Amino acid sequence: MWRLFALLTLVLMTGPAMADEVDLYAAGSLKAALGDVSRDFEKLTGHTVKNTFAPSGLLRQRIEKGEPAQVFASANMKHPETLFKAGKAGPVTMFARNKLCAIAQDGVRVDSGTLLDVLLDPKIRVGTSTPKADPSGDYAWKLFEKAGAAKPGAFETLDKKALKLTGGPTSEKAPKGRNQYGWVMETKKPDIFLTYCTNAVLAQKEVGSLKIVTVPDNLSVGANYGLTVIKGAPAVAEELAAYILSDKAQKVLRSYGFDAP
Repeated sequence: MWRLFALLTLVLMTGPAMADEVDLYAAGSLKAALGDVSRDFEKLTGHTVKNTFAPSGLLRQRIEKGEPAQVFASANMKHPETLFKAGKAGPVTMFARNKLCAIAQDGVRVDSGTLLDVLLDPKIRVGTSTPKADPSGDYAWKLFEKAGAAKPGAFETLDKKALKLTGGPTSEKAPKGRNQYGWVMETKKPDIFLTYCTNAVLAQKEVGSLKIVTVPDNLSVGANYGLTVIKGAPAVAEELAAYILSDKAQKVLRSYGFDAP
């Protein structure tokens, strides 16, 4: 565990002796929220934050290959814990929580109560992110497992029909400045897309015709986000990690729909 209170005292009361740059690697679903948090940290401390946003699994692989990450904010606990167990990072702290929602095209008749039946409809194209590369995809498959427990055969149907449209190494990227999920829905490739509720809100802001569907309790999947500092990182990395855990940064995360850990 980082020296949280001492570091926060340093950051909030005295500021740094000199400005440094810190490399933050973070899950794509954190782009808007941690973009704001990074800017707040820069204003407060004088340090510069270099942000890299991408699917967490791909970021973990890049860190393992030696890319110069210093703080890693993942959309699950598994990827940073893998780095910790390998001796490449420090202890992992949960810093935010999220959950899955469904985004539906305007013409799809669906609500929370009918979501599973609609997902299983042979005419409905179901989009997800890519498992292993992106935790959002892993969480979608956990939802499929719960669906299988609720309705025999549902897992096999969803596992076979799901379109892995985002988060993979070869997935199409949204044009610069576009929300990935709003853009994917706008391409009309999926009728329904399973992603984080925070992503769903951002997608709907960009494409107002989209509908956000709450996943029913028996299918609901929560996402725990993990934070770690990479071994050998300078003190400014610990300062940034501590700031992400601070009340001020947590307030920003909540404003984007994340829950407190």
